[in-house]
Amino acid sequence: MNALIITGGESPPAKFLSALALSADLVLAADSGFDTALAAGIDPGLVVGDFDSLSDRGLLYGLPAARVLGYSRDKDETDTEIAIREARKRGATALAIAGGGGGRLDHLVAILRLFERGDPPREWHTQRESSFFLAAGAMAGFSAAAGSLVSVFPLGGEICEGMESRGLRWPLEGLVWKRGDFGVSNRSLGPTFELRAGSTPLLVMLPLGGELLA
Repeated sequence: MNALIITGGESPPAKFLSALALSADLVLAADSGFDTALAAGIDPGLVVGDFDSLSDRGLLYGLPAARVLGYSRDKDETDTEIAIREARKRGATALAIAGGGGGRLDHLVAILRLFERGDPPREWHTQRESSFFLAAGAMAGFSAAAGSLVSVFPLGGEICEGMESRGLRWPLEGLVWKRGDFGVSNRSLGPTFELRAGSTPLLVMLPLGGELLA
């Protein structure tokens, strides 16, 4: 079951966001992500959060009570974390996050840290980038126009090694990254490229619209 979580911060354009929503079995909005959803003509199945950044709480009044889960501002989770938990409770096995770009740096870093957990989101789309999780040892193809920027961040572990790539200007074979190392501003040589994660999972960042190929 695929779930889309629309959260606050900079989001993809409405057309892109609507396409994500159409491909999802469940759409959730976290706090001001409800503003973003409404602006894109999306009607979320569930709206969660403390609503401290929602433009107008009155927007919630027309929704059935079962579709709104309100929380105190004094809590140990971000609104995005709550949305993820609720999506999992409803059977979601693949999560996409839209939003979270710009705005507060702590919230952006918090979303990044979600990809280091045992059940990370599958993808994350902001105003200009699409990011994808690649499990340790897994190989996947990606679509990106020739010359597109490709950045790769290892997730967890003291050493990241054993990576492989096809179709990148600077291959990843033979690289040994210590904690804190990463690779930014690589380039795709063609419309597609392949990556194999090594000893740690990877977060692969592409320009918005780049895709993880099945």
